[in-house]
Amino acid sequence: MGTMRHELKHLIHQGDYLAIKSRLKWIMKQDAHVDESGQYFIRSLYFDNYQDKALAEKLSGVSEREKFRIRYYNNNDSFVNLEKKSKKNQLGTKISATLSKEQCQKILDGDWQFLKESGNALLMEFYSKLYHHQLRPKTIVDYVREPYVYQAGNVRVTFDSQIRTGLYSKDFFNKNLPTMPALEYGYYIMEVKYDNFIPEIIQSAIQTGNRQSSAFSKYAVCRQHE
Repeated sequence: MGTMRHELKHLIHQGDYLAIKSRLKWIMKQDAHVDESGQYFIRSLYFDNYQDKALAEKLSGVSEREKFRIRYYNNNDSFVNLEKKSKKNQLGTKISATLSKEQCQKILDGDWQFLKESGNALLMEFYSKLYHHQLRPKTIVDYVREPYVYQAGNVRVTFDSQIRTGLYSKDFFNKNLPTMPALEYGYYIMEVKYDNFIPEIIQSAIQTGNRQSSAFSKYAVCRQHE
């Protein structure tokens, strides 16, 4: 089980983003995985069951929930992460396992046996959920992330933008997949994650006049376009 961390999400406008970013860049370091633009691209494929359990629990505000997704970064599909995100109130944890592109394609094709035989606890749990809970790939979500990190409190602040949905397509490795915007232009999702506390200097830097924490979900907003 991964470490439970505080997770707060805020839907902010471009003006807030520019103001907060201008303060953070003097305090926090950029994540090591960014390119020269200070960002990286993420493609995720979320799984849900035939009753859309994960979506329904998110929309109704169930305090304890989980979801599975596969994702890769910067169009590099030579390795893919399977991730299980668990949430309890405002505490979240993420555990992951690495898959090859070939293994990932097997999952998408319904060939799951290797998961059961892997010996990896997360992959075996995923097999069980695919088989017994009828988890299936639901929607592709693309976005650009700009991340900042701070050692004290293990704080991570990210700005996600250009959120797009692949609608019904499950063509996870198609770099030319047609997508459509899922969030109005000029808006960003600011996520704040930390272990036990946020240093006061960062707490002050991320303040805006009218921002409040929201239960925003990139998965949910992309599913609403179906």
